[in-house]
Amino acid sequence: MMLGAASTISLVKSNDENLGHFSSPAVSPVARSSKAVTGGQNRLVVAEVSKSTNHRPTSGVVFEPFEEVKELMLVPTGPQESLARHKFMDETEAAINEQINVEYNVSYVYHSLYAYFDRDNVALKGLAKFFKDSSQEEREHAERFMDYQNMRGGKVKLQSIVMPLTEFDNPEKGDALHAMELALSLEKLVNEKLLHLYSVAERTNDVQLTDFIDGFLKEQVEAIKKIAEYVAQLRRLGKGHGTWHFDQALLA
Repeated sequence: MMLGAASTISLVKSNDENLGHFSSPAVSPVARSSKAVTGGQNRLVVAEVSKSTNHRPTSGVVFEPFEEVKELMLVPTGPQESLARHKFMDETEAAINEQINVEYNVSYVYHSLYAYFDRDNVALKGLAKFFKDSSQEEREHAERFMDYQNMRGGKVKLQSIVMPLTEFDNPEKGDALHAMELALSLEKLVNEKLLHLYSVAERTNDVQLTDFIDGFLKEQVEAIKKIAEYVAQLRRLGKGHGTWHFDQALLA
């Protein structure tokens, strides 16, 4: 931005006492007419505005970058380095990858439960639908963490997934109650892992990550409450005819 040449302004009081001259680059050299400025008895009158003959740019204007911005000048140049990464610790990156693995493992177990209850000799379609939806939800959670990892400049490292069980019938509890108790344990495990990730974010002063996790924690406690109620209901019903009615209610 070019700064214009300074203009000289002479100020006099209303009693013609001269107050001297001062320079102001903000006053236009075109404004040469006298103008009164109200101010009681000490009223000032602009007596003259003249353009300075000095056409050099105004000196003394210095711009220096903030000290805090200097670190932003260190832009990574390596092809494998993230350009977006900022205030994102290695410990946090590792914890997010662990959470992704937990979500995928739980999704895998739920998918196995879906396949079990969908068998022709089990035929509990309500439970099959419930666990299929649960599996998809956990997989979506894993993908959301993957998207977040990429957004912060981390690297997603997918780990091994443990092969789940294929049989869930229990001679004492029956398959429905046994499967739902397993689901409750898995939801509490996911909640514990989320709380661990939250503690890592707090320790590394990563406020943005704590805000991101808050939504997952809310969903998790709601899921734990719902499945806990299912467990309580199935314990009342036992292994008999009531399990079929419970299964039909899940289809509604």
